[in-house]
Amino acid sequence: MTTQYENISPDLIWECCRTRNAYLTKRKQAGGVQFSRDPLNLLNKHSRKYAGFLNEQAIGIQPDSNTVKLITKVKGRANKPAAMYHESSFSASTPSRKLYKAVVNSTAKKGYRSDLRAEAVARASAVKLSQREKKEKSRQTKLRGSKAKKAKEAESSS
Repeated sequence: MTTQYENISPDLIWECCRTRNAYLTKRKQAGGVQFSRDPLNLLNKHSRKYAGFLNEQAIGIQPDSNTVKLITKVKGRANKPAAMYHESSFSASTPSRKLYKAVVNSTAKKGYRSDLRAEAVARASAVKLSQREKKEKSRQTKLRGSKAKKAKEAESSS
């Protein structure tokens, strides 16, 4: 669904496919909200700004098998689908600050969609957090106040 011709405006394509496209997900609950399943959409929000299939420059951050994958769309390769994307992977052992700095360097510092910098860092943070192992609470919470007094009285009376 990418733009294949230089003479077609992305705005025209958006007007044609904004009501119906492969990535659009409509929900009748919650006031008819619309989401996007586009892998290059950072917020999964159906809007012109975040539509990755439409823009010449798009950023996507996806979870992979215990890694964070940063996908950028290479400008000028719309007619070459195999070479259209540049992918970078960061392992789980990559420190968070290094990951965020790499995301910022690949977006704003290279002049590549600086308006998506905060969204890209937030998405990378959420993906990194979701891949972290959950710690189980091993200790029980200590009773305090009136509940502690009642438990002590019940224990001493039995």
